[in-house]
Amino acid sequence: MPVQKQTRAGQRTRFKAFLIVGDFSGHVGLGIKTAKEVAIAIKGALVIAKLSIIPSYKGFWGEKIGKSHTVPMKVTGKCGSIRLRCVPAPKGTGIVAAKIPKKLLTLAGYEDVFTSSKGQTRTFGNFAKATFNAIYLTQKFITPNLWSKSSLVKNPMNF
Repeated sequence: MPVQKQTRAGQRTRFKAFLIVGDFSGHVGLGIKTAKEVAIAIKGALVIAKLSIIPSYKGFWGEKIGKSHTVPMKVTGKCGSIRLRCVPAPKGTGIVAAKIPKKLLTLAGYEDVFTSSKGQTRTFGNFAKATFNAIYLTQKFITPNLWSKSSLVKNPMNF
């Protein structure tokens, strides 16, 4: 995506690259880099995307039958004026989203998600960042199935 800045001598063109990496089974990364040449921007974005890989937790909609397939709870990602809300969806629904969030959610390993967005969604970078932020928020809330088992210990003060 070319970005231009007006100077006294004319225009200075730089290229901004947005790159998504993921393994379709619970990990996704987003890299953004600006450079004077396209190849340098893409290489830099790839490095940044690999360094920013985060886990994406999955959950169920309704009964816990089969593999987890959707977001564990409602999450809202924010960036700039954009608010992207991801809502759990039943099996077989698919990812109901715009082009940019659909790619990110697919690479994160989600199969069924409802989304709704508010704000200026034409700003490609902010839309991608808001989606990435929503995926990041799925790991911030620990659901009961992730609680570790603990046994009660006797109080050492009681004889």
